[in-house]
Order: sequence, then structure tokens, then C-alpha cells
Amino acid sequence: MRKKKQIRILQSVTVEDYAAEGRSLARVDGKVVFIEGAVPGDVVDVQLGKSKKDWAEGRAVHFHTHSQRRATPFCSHFGLCGGCKWQMLPYADQLQYKQKEVEQNLKRIGKLELPPLLPIIASDATRYYRNKLEFTFSSKKYLTRDELIKRDKEREEQLLLSPEKENPSSESGGALGFHVPGVFDKAIDIDTCYLQPEPSNAIRNFVRKFALLHQLSFYNIKEHTGWLRTMIIRTSTTGEAMVNITMGYDDEFNRKLLLTALLAEFPEITTLLYTINPKWNDSIYDLTPQVFYGNGYIIEHLEDFVFKVSPKSFFQTNTKQAEQLYRVTRNFAQLSGTEILYDLYCGTGSIGIFCSKGARQIVGVETVADAIEDAKENAALNGLTNTRFYAGDVIDICNDDFFALHGKPDVIITDPPRAGMHEKLVKKLLDIAAPRIVYVSCNTATQARDLQLLGEKYTVEQLQPVDMFPHTHHIENVAALALKG
Repeated sequence: MRKKKQIRILQSVTVEDYAAEGRSLARVDGKVVFIEGAVPGDVVDVQLGKSKKDWAEGRAVHFHTHSQRRATPFCSHFGLCGGCKWQMLPYADQLQYKQKEVEQNLKRIGKLELPPLLPIIASDATRYYRNKLEFTFSSKKYLTRDELIKRDKEREEQLLLSPEKENPSSESGGALGFHVPGVFDKAIDIDTCYLQPEPSNAIRNFVRKFALLHQLSFYNIKEHTGWLRTMIIRTSTTGEAMVNITMGYDDEFNRKLLLTALLAEFPEITTLLYTINPKWNDSIYDLTPQVFYGNGYIIEHLEDFVFKVSPKSFFQTNTKQAEQLYRVTRNFAQLSGTEILYDLYCGTGSIGIFCSKGARQIVGVETVADAIEDAKENAALNGLTNTRFYAGDVIDICNDDFFALHGKPDVIITDPPRAGMHEKLVKKLLDIAAPRIVYVSCNTATQARDLQLLGEKYTVEQLQPVDMFPHTHHIENVAALALKG
């Protein structure tokens, strides 16, 4: 028989500093302990998950004293929901730790001579800053310890009153909200989320109430049963709102019943869609959303540029901070109006279009074909004639024939995913040897790795962190590189 794993708890640990990725650290008997859910200055008991010779990691399970730097979380779902993990930190402290993480990653991993890191650009809005959220329908609601105790007490009372009922239950029949981290088959029933402006909360709460009232089934991810699966709500600074509800199969009667009621309750919804997803996974990128009402997209503005946001479009989820991020990128590019600018990982073309007034020509490359079609539409929407967008892998596309046709780049902007750039792409950039590269990153660890490789031919001239996601540990950083010699 396998031995039961012994739970080990370190008692009265003083949290000393911030580590990375939302964790804090302490030192116990010469060992570094990384701690979830605590802030510097807390004195806590830590339940260990992993324990190695030189380090360990765990989570705070009991607080003896709280740090004077600790803030009171504003959300009732704090500690369960996977988002906004830093609500217990004042925003000024969040910025300080994010700045520190960028600097440490660049120095420790990049091992390059770096210019001074510019002060992080804070977000003016620390609540209601997201323009997109995806909620999950689940037939199983995640219950807290207090909710479980309350449920069991109510069941006992029901049994006393109605002993003939073998399985009394106070469960509501489903949840609409977010998954608990590490618990894939249950969802937290979210009442109020502080990430997205209204009518987001009102729409979600109405849909849940309507579905339960009319006994519309919620999805069970283990059994692959149930009708309602996910709901994506997008809002824009122009006042438009898009809702896309994903259903496991088509049920025309109930579909019309739900969507008609939703439109009647919320006339501010400018586009309402539904997507039929019979697959085991929740991805909709290989599916076709159907328009129930509206024109199938919403309009967003960045400065005076106009962007069409479709249900499957990638668009920066913090619109106002996206403007800040793109301004930094444009400034770092040092465009004079004569340059050929290559926009790699261009997505729907937002960065290239944002820089289009300062360049002679924009060439965007992106592996996702649907995103390239959106980029072309966005360029046309803004009346641009100096943009070209191509679907495919930049390693394959950017060959001698491509350069002969479009010209070699004077400036390259690269905005890769969290994994950073493939080593082949880094070598390609070294071969291209454009006079200037601007590297936009959502993961400073992989950015530091790539900058070290690019250091063979490039010098880092400027570094600017931008906070896109308050109350989380995520941070964006923009680096400007100049060709040596």
C-alpha cells in the first residue's frame, strides 16, 4: 500500500520579500520558502507542497499577524477565484514588485549590460479595466467550507421535516462564473466581478437566473453533458457590448427563448451571438459563431484609429493601457516616415496600424489566418494603403524573395506569446540585421532569454515596463534594441 503523504506545516514564518509570479518568500533554516497568499511582513503558518534541499514552496494557511502593508481585498470571491490574487497588496506596492521582477529577470537571465529601467507605467483604472471576460457554466458549483457546513445543516433540517426524502438538497442546480484553480470540473458562482464594467455583472446574473428558472441544463465537463457551456462578454470604450453564448448542441426553442429574453432585458447589447460546440474542449477558434442580433462585431478605438473586434478576434483586454503600451512601442521605433516596418506576431494588426502614420510601409506577419483577415479589414477601416499582412510562419515567409518584393526592414516590432520567440526566429532576426528592433513582451523571463541571444548583434537602449493587469502579477515590458556598429 502507498504511504499517505504527510502534511508538513512550518509555523510562525515571517514573510520577508516578494519573489516572483505573485509569490512571497521567507528563509527558514537556510532554506528559501516560496509562499502563496502572503505579503512581506505577514507572520504565517505555511503548508508545504514541495520541499527540496535548498528550497520549498507552500501556501499560507494561518495568519498570526498581518503586515502593515496589507490591504483589505475588495472582492468577496478573493482567495478562491484565480484572478486578482494581489488584492491584499496596495497598488503602489504591486507596481514596486513588478518593477523589481522585470529588473531581476533581465539581469539574472539576460546577463546583459542594460540601460536604467524606466519607471513602470501604472494603470489609471485598477478596477473594471478589462474589455473581455469568459464565464463558465457548470452543473457543479464549488462550495466553500462555510457553504458546505450551511448546506449540510439545511439538509439535516429538511430530513427532520421530510424524512421520506432520501436526498434533500439545497443546491441551486448550476453555477456561472470561473473555475477554481486546480479544480477543472466545478465553477465558483460569481456574483460581482470587479474586472469588467457593466452591464457585465448584470448580464451574467440575469442569464444564470433565467437558465435556472427555465431549467436549462448547465454543462458537466466530466460527463460531456448539458446545454449551456460558456459565455463571453466584450465591452468597448465606444459603449458597444457583445455577448456570445456557447451551447453544447442546438436547441432552437430554448435558444430563442434565452436570447430573446436577454435582448429584451439589455437593449445596450449591440451584438448577440451563439456558438454550437459539441467538442470536449471549450475552444471556439475552430467554430463559427452565429449572429442572433446585430452586425456580429463591435467597434473599438485606440487614439483615432478604429478597430473591428469580432467574436474570435484577439484584442488587448485593457484598452486604455493598450494605448500606453503602443505609444511606448511607437516611440521606441523612432519612425521618421521613411521606414519599412515589419510587425511580427502581428495578430489583428493593432500595433502596426497604430504605427502606420510614421512608417512608409507596414508588413505584418502572423501564423493565424483568421487574425490576418481581421488585420486587413482593420487597415481598410482606417483607410490605410501602406499596410500588407501575410499569414504564415515568419521563419518560412521572410526569405530573400519576400525581401526583394517588400524591401528589407528598417525596424522590426516583435510581440510574441508568453513562450517568447523560437530560437530559429531569433537566428532569423540576427540574419536580417534590421537597424532597430522593438520587443514587446508579456513574460520578462523569456524576453530576457531572447535578449541575451540577440545580444550577439544588438545593444539594448531602452526598457519600459507597463502594467496592463492590476491586482495580478502579470507585467508587460518593451525593449528597444539597436544594431551594434
